[in-house]
Amino acid sequence: MKLVETDLPGCVIVEPRVFGDDRGYFYESFNLDRLGAEGLAPTFVQGNVSFSQRGVLRGLHYQWPKPQGKYVTVLQGEVWDVAVDIRRGSPTFGKWTAVVLNAENKRHFWIPEGFAHGFVVTSDTALFSYLCTATYDATADAAIRWDDPTLGIDWPASNPSLSTKDADAPFLDAIPADRLPVYSA
Repeated sequence: MKLVETDLPGCVIVEPRVFGDDRGYFYESFNLDRLGAEGLAPTFVQGNVSFSQRGVLRGLHYQWPKPQGKYVTVLQGEVWDVAVDIRRGSPTFGKWTAVVLNAENKRHFWIPEGFAHGFVVTSDTALFSYLCTATYDATADAAIRWDDPTLGIDWPASNPSLSTKDADAPFLDAIPADRLPVYSA
């Protein structure tokens, strides 16, 4: 496995070693020992799968005070995946990074606790899989508006299909401080 740093410290792209022949391919999607040797050793307690059509945008989601780290990948199709640093006091607060995840590149994206996460489907359909470091808690569920101008995310979709929750999410500067994670060095 190869780890590729992004513009946001802590958010890492994981490129697995793929073994293939004319019959198909095999790769390890997660190996705690290998990733641990690189300083990345999350403990996962929940796995989720979502299926979406082209133009569906999900996010920007996070949980607080019970944050989730997410290890995401696309099993079929393609998404443009985004992480936003929302940790109060972080030197990169409000900054974002994005990566294309698809069935061909087989990349995984690690988004640590304290970051908001979202994606938009850029293929006809996408089958999205993610492992989480905390279970879903409806009382901690939160979202930030996908088109928040202070974030300036350059989404590759001008008129995405949104859930009511995502369409009505607040802008980052309207979220009370106690509903955002805190940065610790």
